[in-house]
Amino acid sequence: MNDSTLTERGQISIPASLRKSMNLKPGQKLRFTEISESEFRVTVYQEKSVGPVAVLGYARRLRPDGPRTTTSWMKELREGEA
Repeated sequence: MNDSTLTERGQISIPASLRKSMNLKPGQKLRFTEISESEFRVTVYQEKSVGPVAVLGYARRLRPDGPRTTTSWMKELREGEA
């Protein structure tokens, strides 16, 4: 069993043995879920990947009419030069 004390600012420290066994790193988000009046569950919040594959759908929202050809991009760019 690992104990921790709540500070005046509402902060707690996660014991080192738990941080190491769960491979927790600074900056990771934790989610607190109330189970009962005297119990809560802490889970490691898994954020969605922000890699190149994760942003593929983002461009679709900006241009719902579908992908554009290089020719149409160049035409739009050249119109801005005039």
